[in-house]
Amino acid sequence: MKRFALALLLLPAIGMAADPLELGLTIKDHQFSPAELKMPAGTKVKLVVSNLDSTPEEFESHQLNREKVIAGNAKSAIYLGPLTPGRYAFIGEFHENTARGVIVVE
Repeated sequence: MKRFALALLLLPAIGMAADPLELGLTIKDHQFSPAELKMPAGTKVKLVVSNLDSTPEEFESHQLNREKVIAGNAKSAIYLGPLTPGRYAFIGEFHENTARGVIVVE
């Protein structure tokens, strides 16, 4: 019975350890901010993308194998990693000329 009680006490700590690091990315005036986002190597990340424009934008990265449409005035989560060190480019497919960025993994 004592082991069961100890296990119940440890469950919240185990759950918190498994939660990914959360980073934010904003789309405004068809541009990503920050344009360069840093994340630690070997870590799973929850990237929360907030689109402050009234029109949708598509977060796309061939290097990260991710593609997701974020509706206007909405936010969405994209899970990344764990990744090896390097630079991973991404674009806003609907506004490729202005919506560009890179994730730097260190």
